[in-house]
Amino acid sequence: MAAEWSAVCYAPAARAADLTAALAAALEAVERQMSNWRPGSDLNRLNAAPPGAWVALPADLLAVLAEGLAIGAASGGAFDMALGDLVAAWGFGPPVRRPDEAAIRALTGQPRRPCAEVLELADGRARRLAPVRFDLSGIAKGYGVDAMARVMEAQGIADWLVGIDGEMRAGGSRPDGAAWSVAIEAAEYESPGLAGTVALCDRAIASSGDYRNWIGVGAARLGHIMHPARAAPLQNGVAAVSVLAPGCCAADAWATALMVLGAETGAALARARGLDALFQLREGSGLRFVGTGVFA
Repeated sequence: MAAEWSAVCYAPAARAADLTAALAAALEAVERQMSNWRPGSDLNRLNAAPPGAWVALPADLLAVLAEGLAIGAASGGAFDMALGDLVAAWGFGPPVRRPDEAAIRALTGQPRRPCAEVLELADGRARRLAPVRFDLSGIAKGYGVDAMARVMEAQGIADWLVGIDGEMRAGGSRPDGAAWSVAIEAAEYESPGLAGTVALCDRAIASSGDYRNWIGVGAARLGHIMHPARAAPLQNGVAAVSVLAPGCCAADAWATALMVLGAETGAALARARGLDALFQLREGSGLRFVGTGVFA
């Protein structure tokens, strides 16, 4: 995932080596199944299969695909896993390169079918129904955090905080009984500062933003998150969205979906679904914050 992971917990020091190995193994399993960057990953086996051909897949990958389809439906298609070809054409996918103008024109010149119409799951298998490429960058990292949480629970550790970059999940509390405190980064291009902190106790937080992975096109800075309907990077004024949820997989996907929907529609949907979401909006040279739930 080209990211750093971390874990903090309260347990006997003698268990550190075994626990570290178990966490690393759990993340390696996620990479092996869901990475776009590994030619032999299970996801890339699906991407390489002829349209219509069923491919047997591991249960974890099938669970992530199912979750992505569910959040795609709940967000009106704002979360879409079938954008791998578009991500690559804009230079964000493997291999990283400059935008391919010919590929971009070809992809934007034809109607795109939503993920729900080009992915079918059944009986431990999946199949593509069109020559698209699936990309799990908006959900797999959150699933990796949940995999780390399952390791902690399986090891009988009650108090822990695990994360991959800005996606975090907490169990229990600190030794003094206080909730874990997690920072939310301000979506600033040059030197991201602190937007605030949030207390986590048996919850997860995930953020999506345009300020870390972007390209310059003329005077514009275009982030890596694609708008499914426009078949192009987002340009809706939303710099970042952070979402709280019981699990990090769902929080990760919802952060992307709400960012695609934009401040007005996204915040309205978050309120309707009872989601705790924090929107960072670009206004001039600064940021404006809009929140729902605990962030309101």
